[in-house]
Amino acid sequence: MKVVVVALGKIGLPLAVHAARAGHQVVGCDVNATVCELVNRAEEPFPGETGLKAALEEVVGDGRLRAQTDTTAAVAEGPDLVIAVPPLIVDAAARPDWTILDSVVGDIAGGLRAGTTVSIETTVPAGTTRERIAPALAAGSGLEPELDFFTVFSPERVYSGRIFRDLDTYPKLVGGLSAAGEARGVELYRAFIGGNAEVWPMGSAEAAELTKLAETTYRDVNIALANEFAQHADVLGVDIGRVIDAANSQPFSHIHRPGVAVGGHCIPVYPHFYLQGDAAAQLPSAARRVNGEMPSYAVGLMQTELGGLRDRRVLILGVAYRGGVRETAFSGAFGLRDALRAAGATPLAADPLYSDEELRALGFEPWDGNPIDGAILQADHAEYSALTPAQLPGLRALVDGRDALDPDPFRAAGVAVRRIGRP
Repeated sequence: MKVVVVALGKIGLPLAVHAARAGHQVVGCDVNATVCELVNRAEEPFPGETGLKAALEEVVGDGRLRAQTDTTAAVAEGPDLVIAVPPLIVDAAARPDWTILDSVVGDIAGGLRAGTTVSIETTVPAGTTRERIAPALAAGSGLEPELDFFTVFSPERVYSGRIFRDLDTYPKLVGGLSAAGEARGVELYRAFIGGNAEVWPMGSAEAAELTKLAETTYRDVNIALANEFAQHADVLGVDIGRVIDAANSQPFSHIHRPGVAVGGHCIPVYPHFYLQGDAAAQLPSAARRVNGEMPSYAVGLMQTELGGLRDRRVLILGVAYRGGVRETAFSGAFGLRDALRAAGATPLAADPLYSDEELRALGFEPWDGNPIDGAILQADHAEYSALTPAQLPGLRALVDGRDALDPDPFRAAGVAVRRIGRP
């Protein structure tokens, strides 16, 4: 079959490659001309995706994948399937900015022909496919929805760095706006989803949209519960890690791990999408509040150990939202910085993935290597796993927000070490 994939980012490009490796003719579209040039040279536009380089060389080399900037022209060629994975940008309060998604849908509509199925993989509030996407496609193309063309929703359910493995492992969910549209969407996805993965019809686009929101909101609520358990464990003086391991030895308990922050494009954002459709829901709101307050809790631990924070120099280790990922979306580093400033401290930052200039552009003062009073581990980068007291001159207190460091060398050097929920 012929496939068009729109937005060749960390999700879209591996998906396009995956379809091409299954033997289909794929055109990838992106507004960034440099990305398209790199893809057409079989070069990775971004690092870190296992197997992407070799797969690109394979499918670009034999002509099964090409990239271009003109989405409308690619769609006008009449592909069987168009998959759209543009980002849904959100503001600081996780409210959607529809500009990019609407623009992509408009570009698709401009070239849409009868017989094409359009699949949206971008996570959206429930009801978006039926109430926003399909009407826009119809208006821009002049075609009749669910008669001339089909629109389905199929959420991406993969993890950066292991996307090909996940595509072959987890069920691919497809929800349509009609029985015929859903059946066609399932048929098309089954043509390139392989391995042990199945393609599941969901009965409606809303069911597929809600599933993605449910699985991510569940994680946020679970982490919030773990964070509350950890704070209580600090009061009791017990080890929350030991408690969670013991509780999870019983098959009905699946408690996640506490930490200094919940960051990224997904878990801090999608509960807000859920709440747009269910404003009366209480648990997602409470979980967002609990997890959003964890950076302040970590700063409170530091304040206790130093006997106050006014005029103290405190280093934030890692501004990325998680270890090994060069992304700062909703990173806990921002909350730590603001809480430290509010307590009168001087927050400094270091991250092996960012230069000093990039740290300044993000609103952080880079650490100059001079003595510090305290340090808070925010991102568990592999580079920090062997961190020693000698690398942090003047250090008197360390808060390990990810429970990623060996505390013994620091304690032997006279450094007070605090871990969330650990004595």
